[in-house]
Amino acid sequence: MRNEAFGFEMLRGWAGRGAAHLYQKSANAALIEWLGGISLGDLSRGGEDEKANMHLVDIANQLHSRALEPIPGIPTLDSWFSPLLCLRFARTCPRQARKDLENCKTLARDLLASQSDMVVLHGDLHHDNIRLGERGYCAFDAKGVLGERAYELANAVRNPKGADKIVNNPHRIRRLLDSWAASFAVDRRRLAQWAAVKCALSIAWRASGPLETDPEFELLSKLLHISQE
Repeated sequence: MRNEAFGFEMLRGWAGRGAAHLYQKSANAALIEWLGGISLGDLSRGGEDEKANMHLVDIANQLHSRALEPIPGIPTLDSWFSPLLCLRFARTCPRQARKDLENCKTLARDLLASQSDMVVLHGDLHHDNIRLGERGYCAFDAKGVLGERAYELANAVRNPKGADKIVNNPHRIRRLLDSWAASFAVDRRRLAQWAAVKCALSIAWRASGPLETDPEFELLSKLLHISQE
């Protein structure tokens, strides 16, 4: 099960509230509700991004409508961000990208040190981890992490994959931050900051050794700039 084990326990705790049902789980396998319909990512890529984004925050609110009890051994955001804080750079890494990532290291340290409203998070909530089933849209593929509630929507800001023109649009980013912060009842600035450092963390996760290049350098610059507005 590796990093999925905590997620299955979260499915059990949600009991179908905004998420796929977990029917059975053993040491090496799990049986969950089949979600055979389209994903919210499919909606966005098909030209219905606004509709997809409304569904996404609705699912987030359903998941958080009743706090889950912390699961013994569940990781924390502090541990998750270690790869970013330890990230090294190759000489060929562009100067602006290096500067942005160093700024994100500082920002991540500040965010982690000032967390509030600590809850158990899905940890990987984005458009392609929410699919349509017989009961409506449901989340799946939870990772499970303990951290600030505002982090829950951070990864979704840079999604869905395969829709770069949409995702890289600064106007869309600002609209999402405005809408989701209000609907999910979190601070807009902190949501923007978490979105920036989550993008940086994903870059760090993809780096094998000192960082040279990454396809999200441009998006990172935009997210970091907007987080400072």
